[in-house]
Amino acid sequence: MAAVTASRLRVPPAGLGLALVGLLGLAVVAASASGSPLSPGGPESSDLPGVVFLVAAGAAFALYVLAIVVIRRRRPSLVVVCCVAAAIQLIPLAGPLLLSRDVYAYWTYGRLVTAHDVNPYVVPPWAYGADPGERQMAPAWRGTTSVYGPVFSAASAGLATATGRSAETTAFSYRLLAALGMLAVVGLAVVAAPVPAFAAAFVGWNPMLALDFAGGGHNDVWMVAFVLGALALASRRRPVLAGASWALAVGVKWVPLALLPLSLIAARGHYARRIAAGFLVALVAIGAGASLAFGSAWVTALVPLARHHAGFSLPSRLVELGLPRPLANLSAAAPLLLALPWLLRDARAGRPRLALATGLMVIASPWVLPWYAVWIVPLAAIEEDRLAWVLALTVCAYLLPDRIPL
Repeated sequence: MAAVTASRLRVPPAGLGLALVGLLGLAVVAASASGSPLSPGGPESSDLPGVVFLVAAGAAFALYVLAIVVIRRRRPSLVVVCCVAAAIQLIPLAGPLLLSRDVYAYWTYGRLVTAHDVNPYVVPPWAYGADPGERQMAPAWRGTTSVYGPVFSAASAGLATATGRSAETTAFSYRLLAALGMLAVVGLAVVAAPVPAFAAAFVGWNPMLALDFAGGGHNDVWMVAFVLGALALASRRRPVLAGASWALAVGVKWVPLALLPLSLIAARGHYARRIAAGFLVALVAIGAGASLAFGSAWVTALVPLARHHAGFSLPSRLVELGLPRPLANLSAAAPLLLALPWLLRDARAGRPRLALATGLMVIASPWVLPWYAVWIVPLAAIEEDRLAWVLALTVCAYLLPDRIPL
């Protein structure tokens, strides 16, 4: 239907992009309105900004889907596509922090290192209740030690030193870095993809990613940037550097550890061994540095997440329908388990299908947040895999209303 509509309307891609920018701007204006509930911690006096925000974001997403269909069919100028992508990914910087307090958690864990000289993998934020970061972060996480990899923990400590005690400066710094990360992901997708303009639009024109990263400042974008960097380096015959980039991605969040085996199986032979060697050397260096800085506690960083469940996750939805939690978790993991032999077969044939594997991991996970869409979308953008495209867009559409207060 979208393809037929695009064909009949003959709308120029640049026009669709400008309309998308306008709708995203409307969402930012709604978030900035007095009494808006969209910026965490602000006074909430009306549901209207949330309604306008959701309608504008939803319309922008629908336009985005139409735009990528048009771009796929017409192959417009890469420069135009990238310019529109930059505008989309930067425009939320004009508004407030959106929908999440995660940037304050990053700040607090960094301040535990720099201001209090303690280990964020051992000491939770509530131990320093007078700290400005602890007062700003979400209450549910104040008793939780860091769940992030040591590369990100070291970076957050450095940023905590740079931003001092200012919550506003810290939030904007993380948002700016996340927006720049999205631009880096767009650029890497262009390098790694067989159809660069489509890949740039599939990633860069996604309004949900703009709102979550330039708006929310989440660190997932840098994990994905290192994964795409690894794939781009591998495509340029730089296997050792590709392996090192995989290790840096793991050092931000652990998710890429599940994807690397598929990539190595697809690479095969001597080339795969060189990627693995680069990964192991970099991982040992990262591990040694992390152990010097944080002891051995950083290895258990994922343990606190095992106790959490997100309301929008498939397991939680199945529990709402009456399934016991263990059965709900198993049911949600079933598509991934059933697809695993197929994924391994395709990887042996030289097609790793990382986007599809990641999408199935997100479906299986009991802890899913809107910004996890960035795990899937850039990988889908660089793979000629229609099933992965559909899955990525479906996950985005499903997660779009999550965290929007109405």
